[in-house]
Amino acid sequence: MTGKEIREKYLRFFEERGHQILPSASLIPHNDPSILWTAAGMVPFKPFFTGQAVSEFKRVTTCQKCIRTPDIEVVGRTARHHTFFEMLGNFSFGDYFKENAIPWAWEFVTEQLGLPADKLWITIYLDDDEAFEIWHKTVGIPEDKIVRLGKDTNFWEIGVGPCGPCSEIYIDLGEARGCGSPDCRVGCDCDRYLEIWNLVFIQFFRDEEGNYSPLKSKGIDTGMGLERVASVVQQVSSNFDTDLFREIMDYTANLAGHNYGQDNQIDLALKVIADHCRAVTFAVSDGALPGNEGRGYVIRRLLRRAVRFGRVLGVKETFLFKVAGAVISQMEQAYPELVQKREHILRVIRTEEERFLETLAAGSDILNNLIADAKSTGKIEISGQEAFRLYDTFGFPLELTEEIASEQGLKVDKDGFTAAMEEQRKRARSARQEVEYLSERGVMYKALREELGETRFVGYSMLEVESNVMAILKDGLQEISVKAGEEIEVILDVTPCYAESGGQVTDFATLRGPELEVEIYSVNKPVEGLIVHRGKVVSGILKRHDSVKVTVECGRRNSTARNHSATHLLHKALKEVLGDHVNQAGSLVEPERLRFDFTHYAAVAPEEQRRIEELVNQAVLANLTIDVFETSLSKARALGAAALFGEKYGQQVRVVKMGDYSLELCGGTHLTSTAEIGLFKIVNETSVGAGLRRIEAVTGMGVLSYLAAKEEQLQEIAGVIKSPVPELVRRVEGMVQHTKALEQEIEALRGKLAKSEAQDILGQVTDVKGVQVLAAAVNAPDMDNLRNMVDMLRDKLGSGVIFLGSVAGDKVNLVAAVTKDLLGRGLHSGNMVKEIAKIVGGGGGGRPDMAQAGGKDPAKLQEAIDKVASVVEGQIK
Repeated sequence: MTGKEIREKYLRFFEERGHQILPSASLIPHNDPSILWTAAGMVPFKPFFTGQAVSEFKRVTTCQKCIRTPDIEVVGRTARHHTFFEMLGNFSFGDYFKENAIPWAWEFVTEQLGLPADKLWITIYLDDDEAFEIWHKTVGIPEDKIVRLGKDTNFWEIGVGPCGPCSEIYIDLGEARGCGSPDCRVGCDCDRYLEIWNLVFIQFFRDEEGNYSPLKSKGIDTGMGLERVASVVQQVSSNFDTDLFREIMDYTANLAGHNYGQDNQIDLALKVIADHCRAVTFAVSDGALPGNEGRGYVIRRLLRRAVRFGRVLGVKETFLFKVAGAVISQMEQAYPELVQKREHILRVIRTEEERFLETLAAGSDILNNLIADAKSTGKIEISGQEAFRLYDTFGFPLELTEEIASEQGLKVDKDGFTAAMEEQRKRARSARQEVEYLSERGVMYKALREELGETRFVGYSMLEVESNVMAILKDGLQEISVKAGEEIEVILDVTPCYAESGGQVTDFATLRGPELEVEIYSVNKPVEGLIVHRGKVVSGILKRHDSVKVTVECGRRNSTARNHSATHLLHKALKEVLGDHVNQAGSLVEPERLRFDFTHYAAVAPEEQRRIEELVNQAVLANLTIDVFETSLSKARALGAAALFGEKYGQQVRVVKMGDYSLELCGGTHLTSTAEIGLFKIVNETSVGAGLRRIEAVTGMGVLSYLAAKEEQLQEIAGVIKSPVPELVRRVEGMVQHTKALEQEIEALRGKLAKSEAQDILGQVTDVKGVQVLAAAVNAPDMDNLRNMVDMLRDKLGSGVIFLGSVAGDKVNLVAAVTKDLLGRGLHSGNMVKEIAKIVGGGGGGRPDMAQAGGKDPAKLQEAIDKVASVVEGQIK
């Protein structure tokens, strides 16, 4: 059974059990900045499990493309580590629960996949007796084949929110695949017992205090890795030996003049290239581009690593874009978007390859200098640290460094290289302990924080400060110095710059020194405690350990603070007008505007918006003092300070108090008085999801700009309809009334025209086995007019079949009707219109006496009309 067949069989199995098959979501999570990639099948459905949104379908099944990058270095060295993989899943949102999910899982693996029942094992959560009873009594699994495991493996939760126990299906691959230990059993880290399917039962809600309460609406979230189950079904020892990888690996091997399975190093390279190229191809298809941060950095890292392994195969020119073509050819049936974006994908990959080859050329120059230095000082080897720097910075494989050094009579300190590699891995492992899917770039920043210490932020009270340059990064690599024109990242020991967080955008700033100027256009905090300034060297040379003056752009900071302070007043006003159920659900604070998302069940009415504006502006005019202080979390809560639900706070918190009106926890920058806000004006109110609303507003000079734009619009309208602004409402009302009268007149004329046309086409009636049949193409602007014409003709015809078609824009409308006296003879309007609609590239249906359909090929309307008589003849009994 091929991977394609398994994928299709799985989706059809659950479709037959009432599940809606949905296409894979994008690898770039929609509206979820908390994660870089879609890393599991349930990610697109998080809002349904958390209750933020309601699913259109109660039962869903998908094959979700996923990316995970916590262990890039081990890809290809193990049987099952991948960066890109496909996750099969079936989901229930408040519909069925364990009583269905468990038997279906067993039925699929034993009957559909044909896996031997005696080789399968089941795990459940320690106290999940409900799952045990279903597995044991309903499915018939012996007690000794059901293993109870703890919370670390068999309970799913991510902080506050829905969670629940898991049940997994394992397969025993035999003693030969085991570790040989007498204690080897389900849960062992060896390859004998392989988990193939995880069933998560969403049945509890975990609150901030760690308490669990039962959910009224329970859910099912299952996941089965396609590559892993394919390896079991195809009876191969590694995922890479399945057809999902072998087609790509064989293509690459042929491209490089090798054969898979004859050399371990060649095999490793083929595996890494296949895996990484799959990830890059799909990520670029979904909109990711190689870059220096976030997803872009991950893509660049994977692509360059694949190119490096191409060197192991002896390939020195661009080749990865060709392998991407093979990936597209293999996966296009399941993911047609790959074909649509083929040119874009290949162009992006080829361009990045060419750029990296230039980087490799620069690495060659450095290596040649190292060789020259070694020879001049009488050394016989390149140090392991230098070899590792070439590998880590320029992508030079150790083997390539050894080969070039050997040609010059030198060796490479491999032990030193291994030690440097292990040291980096230790830092990476330490940094990854806190976050499951932390990006490789995050690992780098954590290592920098450990090396340099934390950045001291003084921007609440100071907008200018002397600081020292602790590190400079370019393209993710540390530099000693950079010159004018280069875009870089700078880490300082102290900074007044606010790093983007909590919805507030970054500060802009300038770094200055003797003959030096650096524009800072982005400040962020990639890991807690480390502030990174991104910018461009305008003039001079910036060097590590330089002393610089950091100056925040005051205008931007003040405008942003004006909008941030306004959000606090808005939050309070929303609660007063709409009710205490209103809570902040997100915000964006920019210099030009503010955006505030909040929980509320209905649109905010215009009169409510006016009242909210009044309350905020009253607080502005009251010139309330804005006090900011730090206290303990418990004291802040005792004072009644508002906090964001689900937000993590330390023991010490920052409180922003605005007179006696507003009290909130907040880490943003604020004014000293509400009067500095100037004015507040709501410009938009919309829905952003089930139970979530959004208000956009402006303050200060932004209000004047908004009002000026509105006044200009009024003047333009007045000019168009040739009326003074004070008379606009009266003039527009008159125009609306006149337009309505004209529309009524047009409808009346259309009715007369339809009657006339109907009378004309009655002459086209034909006799089919004693049944009057009228089929014609007519002029009707929409479906309503077409139905009215059919009704008119049916009344005039008395007994018969009427079938009319019309073209509206680029679409075809079809309506069929059968008079009641003929229904007993087998004639059925719904079946009739359904069959004929196929001719015009559409579909439809309806009742026996009347039905309608649509199509998208107007050129074939007459062909469809000509088919009516034969279809009627076929239906008549």
